[in-house]
Amino acid sequence: MSETNDFRQLHDSVLDELGRDIVSGAIPSGTRISADDVAVRFTVSRTVVREVVRVLESLGLLTVRRRVGITVQGSQNWNSLDPVVIRWQLAGPARAEQLLLLSELRSGIEPLAAKLAAHRATPEQCGALTAAVIGMSSTSRAADSDAYLAHDCNFHRTLLAASGNPMLRSMSDIVVEVLAGRTRHALMSRQADPEAIRLHGVVASSIQSGDAEAAQRAMLAIVTKSAASMSAASGVTPSPGLVPDQQ
Repeated sequence: MSETNDFRQLHDSVLDELGRDIVSGAIPSGTRISADDVAVRFTVSRTVVREVVRVLESLGLLTVRRRVGITVQGSQNWNSLDPVVIRWQLAGPARAEQLLLLSELRSGIEPLAAKLAAHRATPEQCGALTAAVIGMSSTSRAADSDAYLAHDCNFHRTLLAASGNPMLRSMSDIVVEVLAGRTRHALMSRQADPEAIRLHGVVASSIQSGDAEAAQRAMLAIVTKSAASMSAASGVTPSPGLVPDQQ
């Protein structure tokens, strides 16, 4: 068991560092990598390197070809929706731009999920949404904490599941990576925005009452507000579709 754990720790460590290096551009697209060089750099066995390369190849970051070897791929080949790739991108120099791109994706997913949930959510899911909002409110003075993040993640996971659409539900890990990335990289303020929490409450109550249009509007407002906050913190301008309406 100990040897298995050691192998897994080495594998995860090498995978994380090599993946980050590729995604950040520290190892540029087109670079040829030697398995022996990787083994020497990380002081690991070729077995570990082989497994790491296999995972990176499955994510589109590397190709392995006979007589050519291991080659780093450009971002157009990456599995950009994989939560691991998203995590590495959020750890890189283009973090702010990536978060805003993910906000654009969320704006097409979560409002629809909220609309569908108003028709399909179970009583248990309605209760879970309300509980998550209460949890966010109770931890709102530490919005950059793991406790607040856990409640926020629970809300969005439940929302996507409540849509009743398995494909929307499968986007949960992507949304959670966005939420975690804001916290992990200090883009969340210490004090939660009361309006953001109120809007989460509106989504929950609208779903419970079956008001699909209100749930959709409030969820879009949440994503738009989040993008605006990240834009203010990073200095990156959001796309026109994510600019809050001026009252």
